[in-house]
Amino acid sequence: MKIACAQTTSGPDVDTNIKHASDLIRRACDAGADLVGLPEVVNVMDLNRKALAAKTFVESKDVTLAAMRELSRETGVWILVGSLVIKHDHALDDKGYGKFANRSFLIDDTGQIRASYDKIHMFDVDLDGGESYRESKAYEPGNYSALVKTPWGNLGMSICYDLRFPHLYRDLAHAGADLFSIPSAFTRRTGRAHWHVLMRARAVENAAYVFAPAQCGAHGEGRETYGHSLIVDPWGEVLADGGESPGVSLAEIDISKVQEARHKIPSLTHDRHYSAK
Repeated sequence: MKIACAQTTSGPDVDTNIKHASDLIRRACDAGADLVGLPEVVNVMDLNRKALAAKTFVESKDVTLAAMRELSRETGVWILVGSLVIKHDHALDDKGYGKFANRSFLIDDTGQIRASYDKIHMFDVDLDGGESYRESKAYEPGNYSALVKTPWGNLGMSICYDLRFPHLYRDLAHAGADLFSIPSAFTRRTGRAHWHVLMRARAVENAAYVFAPAQCGAHGEGRETYGHSLIVDPWGEVLADGGESPGVSLAEIDISKVQEARHKIPSLTHDRHYSAK
């Protein structure tokens, strides 16, 4: 199969973001992609919570999701909507504000939603230079992993900061995942330090493909993301790197290489339970 990462610089305007993502998906289709991945929070990036609430929807009414479903029917391609900011209709914080879900969707070539996944691990960090994020203030974390069967193999879904929790990918691999999706909006600072090594590690540890469509560039209000959308094979080789600008990166993948790598180094069969002293 041929897989593509569409790398975007999403901003505060939903309609502009839909058009940009759609244009990139069509470019990927023209290049022969079977599956196209979009980054995290591809529908809108806005640090103002009140403004964000005015631009987002519950899942059944989300305009970006509807547009991506229609586009999959039009093009006949599978689309991983990396994640959307989706309104919860039940989760309230301590001030009574509604919380959001950071939700990924896999849409098949007929426009049907095959699976969805809510980001489990919240990005609550304090970086150098006063750069600070508290994702848990605005988002309700997910509680369930997601593994979905596709025509090419089993896909284990995750989002961005999940990357730093290897047990999630180990569990998905034991459940049968051949391929991990890790759509992201990685900060430029942490991306330069950790992005490539962590993506390659998740692939090598589990002898699985990784594809990670990413946000890039400046998004306003001082937020900058790293880009470098990656496709990595089960041996840790980088097959495609999207660089630092918006665009499309593609690679041919062969799922049989997953079993080849697992046969060479069968570490998934060597896990042992142990107790700490």
